[in-house]
Amino acid sequence: MSYTVFALKWRPKNFDEITGQSHIVNQLKSAIQKDRLAHAYLFSGPRGVGKTSTARILAKALNCQAGPTAEPCGKCPACLDIAGGRSLDVIEIDGASNRGIDEIRTLRENVKFSPANGKFKVYIIDEVHQITSDGFNALLKTLEEPPEFVKFIFATTQPNKVPATILSRCQRLDFRRISVMEIIAQLEKIISSEKVKVDKDVLFAVARASEGSLRDAESILDQLVVFAKEKVSLEDVVSMLGMVETNTLFEITDCIIRKDPGEALELLNKIVDNGKDANTFLADMIEHFRNLMVAKVSRENSRLIDLPADVCQKLLEQAKALSLEEIFNCFSVLVNTQETAKRMESLRIPLEVSLVRLSIVKPAVPGSLTTNPAPKEKFSSAPRPGVEPHSSTPGVGKGSVGMGNSPQAKNKPAAAPVKKEELQKFSPTPVVGNQVKAAAENKNPVSFEQIVKLWHEIVKNTSNLKISIGHYLKEGTPVKLLGNTLTVSFHKNRSLYKESLEAMENRMMVERIVKQIMNAEIKLNFVLSQENKSDEVTLTHPTLQAAMDTFNARLIKEEQHG
Repeated sequence: MSYTVFALKWRPKNFDEITGQSHIVNQLKSAIQKDRLAHAYLFSGPRGVGKTSTARILAKALNCQAGPTAEPCGKCPACLDIAGGRSLDVIEIDGASNRGIDEIRTLRENVKFSPANGKFKVYIIDEVHQITSDGFNALLKTLEEPPEFVKFIFATTQPNKVPATILSRCQRLDFRRISVMEIIAQLEKIISSEKVKVDKDVLFAVARASEGSLRDAESILDQLVVFAKEKVSLEDVVSMLGMVETNTLFEITDCIIRKDPGEALELLNKIVDNGKDANTFLADMIEHFRNLMVAKVSRENSRLIDLPADVCQKLLEQAKALSLEEIFNCFSVLVNTQETAKRMESLRIPLEVSLVRLSIVKPAVPGSLTTNPAPKEKFSSAPRPGVEPHSSTPGVGKGSVGMGNSPQAKNKPAAAPVKKEELQKFSPTPVVGNQVKAAAENKNPVSFEQIVKLWHEIVKNTSNLKISIGHYLKEGTPVKLLGNTLTVSFHKNRSLYKESLEAMENRMMVERIVKQIMNAEIKLNFVLSQENKSDEVTLTHPTLQAAMDTFNARLIKEEQHG
């Protein structure tokens, strides 16, 4: 007898054997018992979750000699023929290869004939979304008023592509992805029955790789049994599938917590050298920080994570070493890495940059993201009109960046980290309306060009104090200085950044840093740029101004008349 793969050998034969779809099973059983079965069903859901298997079991339940029954015997000729694919009354059609109007017309002609042996004629059309628009239109009338002995069961992975006219004539049942623990339980039954030696960690790795598809999990296990020599080990799974071990994700996250960029790069280099896919690793890291967030928020409720108990416990322990803000920042950086990689040939470089970026800021206390103080440095600066020179002060630490040979940076005292006690004394007041006009009349010793040149320093010092606020501020662009009010513009898609910076505590922190760096009281006004209304931003952009000065040019704006 030829070998039968696990996915076919362990296909469910009755409703009780269907894994992870109890809501579907209960509804169909109840409909059969109450004799309230619809004439057409649409089974939608991801691949490998039991749509076609459930359709066959429903056909058995209808045509079993004891039926219609919620518990088909599986032994009568009708059940055996349906299970073997030989029944003349159960017609399985592939929607991808029978999608035209001619095939649907043939189906319409055959629908009117009575079943050969059973009580019902059941049409199971897989991937029904592949049928053409003309084919669907030809099916409408028959689908709405079929003969009493005909049942339609449609299966699809993309219900959004099925016309609304078809959906309205069917009862839709949505199949869900099967959880990791349910897949592991089914795999345990298989290895116990097949007498296969498998390490405990293998089943978890297989279930995670299957992404909620039980059929995929059974196929992977089938391959591993052939791939391994005597006992299936975790190394076999990693080698065959190119997966990244869960322990590696924990180790790299520990490097981020310890602020050890060197070790993080060593682990990444080991992953790449072992032939692992960098995209898979990045996706796993994003999912890992998602699990850390859930563990941090849900605390002991590990059901939301859908992982084995020992992995959930490790997540809970690791989440204690991170604040929610740090987790959000790591998640944001990794997601941005995916976007950056789309514009580059290699993912490795942006991935390395992101890991180092996440690992260099060392928290002084739990939940804080300020850097360790670096050796003191002194800078000098030419005195500005109306501003007396100050004595040098300690540097902001190794996270700060000097301004090189720029005139405004020479002899400029480096900004020290802002203390919480100092922030509480400093209360910013937004300047709006008449206040803007009054502020414009005051002479400000700081020019807009000086702010632009030191903007990177302001962002850097903000990041040293609070990395998330520094990240938000980095997305902004100074556009004008009116009196002592600096307007910072954000892209319209960055409204969340603007709102976060407008919070009293965050605005107060940034204004305090600006004051320390510029030696002047500067109020901040955050705005969103609008499409086709960016003239003001363009005219004041420092790069454009420098180009115009160099070439003695002027900006010509074409006015549009409606």
